[in-house]
Amino acid sequence: MSRVPGWLGRIGAGLSAWGERLQRRRAEAEARHAEESGDTSSDVPDTGTSVPEYVPPPPSHPPYTPAARTHPAEAVPWGVRVAAEAGWRLLVLAGTLWVLMRVISAVQLVVLAFVAALLITALLQPAVARLQRHGVPRGLATALTAILGFVIMGLIGWFVTWQVMENIDDLSDQIQDGIDELRRWLLNSPFHVTEDQINDIARNLREAVSENTDEITSAGLEGVTVIVEALTGILLTMFCTLFLLYDGKHIWQWTLKLVPAAARPGVAGAGPRAWQTLTAYVRGTVVVALIDAIFIGLGIYFLDVPMAVPLAVFIFLFAFIPLVGAVVSGALAVVVALVTQGVFTAVMTLVVVLAVQQIEGHILQPFILGRAVRVHPLAVVLAVAAGGMVAGIGGAVVAVPLAAVTNTVVGYLRVHSRESAARYGPRPRGATAVSAPPDEPGAS
Repeated sequence: MSRVPGWLGRIGAGLSAWGERLQRRRAEAEARHAEESGDTSSDVPDTGTSVPEYVPPPPSHPPYTPAARTHPAEAVPWGVRVAAEAGWRLLVLAGTLWVLMRVISAVQLVVLAFVAALLITALLQPAVARLQRHGVPRGLATALTAILGFVIMGLIGWFVTWQVMENIDDLSDQIQDGIDELRRWLLNSPFHVTEDQINDIARNLREAVSENTDEITSAGLEGVTVIVEALTGILLTMFCTLFLLYDGKHIWQWTLKLVPAAARPGVAGAGPRAWQTLTAYVRGTVVVALIDAIFIGLGIYFLDVPMAVPLAVFIFLFAFIPLVGAVVSGALAVVVALVTQGVFTAVMTLVVVLAVQQIEGHILQPFILGRAVRVHPLAVVLAVAAGGMVAGIGGAVVAVPLAAVTNTVVGYLRVHSRESAARYGPRPRGATAVSAPPDEPGAS
């Protein structure tokens, strides 16, 4: 038997080892493929050699994962976000209010005339409705009511003017006597006022009047302008009152068309309630002012205060300015009583004014006006002050009824929004559905 050369045996052993490595790698490849495909079975024949489990080598560098970034709004604290959301809305409302006030200031005469027409219409409209119920045509009822109302108001103005002109001479004499009496009282008073001091005060007053002659003249010219504007406002008020009495319902329906459709039902319901509040306020104020004028007028008449009737008319007119009007009219009556009849009569006049006003404030107003037009005293003071700053006496007159109407409208819209949300909102589910009202028949 011939011997195989040594080099040939080494080649055979190397080929056998190389075949085994190839077979092992093939088995490893098939095992990885089976694991990736989810197949746990293996068709690799058992060669009797153990195949080591494949372990992937660790990466040389860790994978880079960038940090997650949040939205910029989420980085802002919740309180700051809420304050910012409320802040820009308040800025928009403030800007809108500022523009509205500028527009009202530009057409102040027209706005005041229209508001005065609303107040007069609220006072006269029940008379028109009563005439219509008795079969009088609407046009004729409007004309009769408007003419009668304006005639009565004109007669009141003429009567006041006539009384003042008739008593101006006697009043000036009585004022002069009162000034002389006040001078004697100052000389004999414990304040130690001398004759020279009183003469100095009188001389300073005369010099102040002579030095400000130009200002007084310009004020007189401005007074002429005010008279012209007042006449224009009166004419505008009369025309607006006529149209509101005759065609107020159609004007309101046309106004509703300017409101967005989504808000129209709420505004349509708030309008009649606002008108009821305004009507109740005007009627109640007229009744209260008439009672004040009658009783205070009777009191100062029996105290022999001159021009008692014109003062009573002034008290009636100033009663339409809440709080401020009562103080001004009462002070005017007390001053006239002081300079004409003396200190005792002035004190008695003050007692009469305060007694009537206390009865009015605690009994008459709550009973006549009722809860529908009740406004908090702080709101009354702020409204009168704001109205006077914006539009003078006219603004002070319309401020309180505007506040009362606004209070009524806001309250109704709040209730209406809750009812709408409950009616058209999603139906409750689960345990909360037990307390919910059942669906209406035919509702989907």
